[in-house]
Amino acid sequence: MNEITPVRPRIMLENLLKNVEERTGYFGAYGGAFTPEILRTTLDELIVAFDDARRDPSFWEEFRAVMGSYSCRPTPVTHLKNLSDALGGPQIFLKREDLNQTGSHKINNVMGQGLLVARMGKKRVIAETGAGQHGVATATMAARLGLECTIYMGAVDVERQRPNVFWMERLGAKVVAVEDGSATLKDAINQCLRDWAFSMDDTHYVLGTACGPHPFPQIVAWFQQIIGQECREQMMAVTGRLPDRVYCCVGGGSNATGTFLGFLDDAEVELVGMEAGGEGLDTGRHAARLAGNGGTPGVAQGYKTYFLQDEEGQMRHTHSVAAGLDYIGVSPILACLRESGRVRFEAATDNEVLEGFQTLLQREGIIAALESAHAVAGVIREAPRMRRDQTVLATLSGRGDKDIFTIAEALDDPGWRRFLERKAGR
Repeated sequence: MNEITPVRPRIMLENLLKNVEERTGYFGAYGGAFTPEILRTTLDELIVAFDDARRDPSFWEEFRAVMGSYSCRPTPVTHLKNLSDALGGPQIFLKREDLNQTGSHKINNVMGQGLLVARMGKKRVIAETGAGQHGVATATMAARLGLECTIYMGAVDVERQRPNVFWMERLGAKVVAVEDGSATLKDAINQCLRDWAFSMDDTHYVLGTACGPHPFPQIVAWFQQIIGQECREQMMAVTGRLPDRVYCCVGGGSNATGTFLGFLDDAEVELVGMEAGGEGLDTGRHAARLAGNGGTPGVAQGYKTYFLQDEEGQMRHTHSVAAGLDYIGVSPILACLRESGRVRFEAATDNEVLEGFQTLLQREGIIAALESAHAVAGVIREAPRMRRDQTVLATLSGRGDKDIFTIAEALDDPGWRRFLERKAGR
């Protein structure tokens, strides 16, 4: 049985993943490995290396030790008393992945894959990034482990995430702005796959989310499950019971998958994924694949899942105020969990996200990434309809320093306008 969790067998996890070995990486009807023949040998080698590593108890212990000494794990759960009182519903808790090294959950998967790279003896890593947090995490890992690093990023995202580009370059990574297509995350992934096809002998592709061809969804989920394991233990310690509801933002789905894996077998815990509603699901300017039947099943970028595509299978343009959520596809693990009914998917609009960002900042003093603010928006929308004796947990997947320019522009901040005017007058 090909389990994700190395800690305790859980029935739904086993059922979810029972076809991974039998059907080459499928989760229910989704997943697989639809790749050019040139990548097949490298993917097979990666499957063998990962299977060997995850069956070695010392590898997981090494991973936990590195995350404890280098990335502040376990990250805390924070009780949001002010927000709870303001909403008048359940007690709200926040899993603080923003307190990780590099400011997001991305470092979990990246350091894990870095240890795998060292085990395989490769010397170069490449990665795609949208919001830039995965790119910063990969560049950080490469600096720590002495690896050559190239990051592909859509040209649109390079402009709106300039702080993260700055840090990637200072860390020693080469950042390549991708001008193809919509010049966002999907195009960065395509360019990464092209690079890998010609450099696979000494290069590992550090895919940043639980998407792509097998074994990447399984690899990313395996490392990110550390979030859900900690959440479960911490909520039991703090409240004496499991939360009634858990919220996560969903782009590709790595933080949501990692969090939800801690609660899959607990039927009393409702799991809610919050996608990017953009300007509204009826406008066509959004990135909701699973909420509101926005996406349809298809095959692209090496795997089968729900994509935002037209009737002819051409990928549609996406929109979100959050650079990390405007991806055309979603994790095949989450697609499977949606069809099984285990996870409910909703969408938050850009306006709701900006309101959620400001509410959390002003009431709790916590600066959320715009991606993470989608989960906060979901809590703010639904918590008033819950009882006071209930508890809610949301994962804050990253901090919002990187979004300062986007937020200032969206809020039409007067100080920001004066800054732009002075800059233009030079």
